[in-house]
Amino acid sequence: MPEKPVIGIIGGTGDLGSGLAKAWTAAGYQVVIGSRSPEKAKAFAGELGNLARGSDNLGAAAAADVVVLAVPFASHATTLEEIKPALQGKILVDAVVPLVPPKVSTVQLPDGGSAAQIAQRQLGDGVRVVSAFHNVGASKLHAGGRADCDVLVFSDDKEARDAVIELAGVVANRGIGGGVLANSAAAEALTSVLISINRTYKVSGAGIAITGL
Repeated sequence: MPEKPVIGIIGGTGDLGSGLAKAWTAAGYQVVIGSRSPEKAKAFAGELGNLARGSDNLGAAAAADVVVLAVPFASHATTLEEIKPALQGKILVDAVVPLVPPKVSTVQLPDGGSAAQIAQRQLGDGVRVVSAFHNVGASKLHAGGRADCDVLVFSDDKEARDAVIELAGVVANRGIGGGVLANSAAAEALTSVLISINRTYKVSGAGIAITGL
């Protein structure tokens, strides 16, 4: 993988995807914004400067070294199927949280265990699935600078996990390895807990920090 891989963000005009795009381009990474609306993706990429360009979802996945999936859970399976031909041999970072509206502050994990595990089964062993960025408030990313939180990173592929830990450290305090992909269920569930904390304490970006390291 290149020292600074090209990052494709599927759902790159959404809250999390656009925040990650801003943070990575500010750090000197090339980013390809993917969207169901290429026009919307290109317009947003134009706001980010020369390091960004816009495309449809499949085009963004094809042009990238590392692909980040940041779409609503309702679109998870269909979007994976759409971009699957462009993912073989690449790292797919699944940042999707299985929220079930309207009770998004209640943990409701899917029957498949977690969104990331579902993605790995759907994509097969030829795609290196990593799970990360579930607990990073988009408002922190849009504020500029590194998000004041840690990012838990999970994968069955240690090399891929380490690569995403490095990318996480660019946009937040630290990326921290959380173990195998099955452990992603903990971070995905924690998102609902953080949403509940945001509502209870009237804040917009509750996050996590791991102590003792």
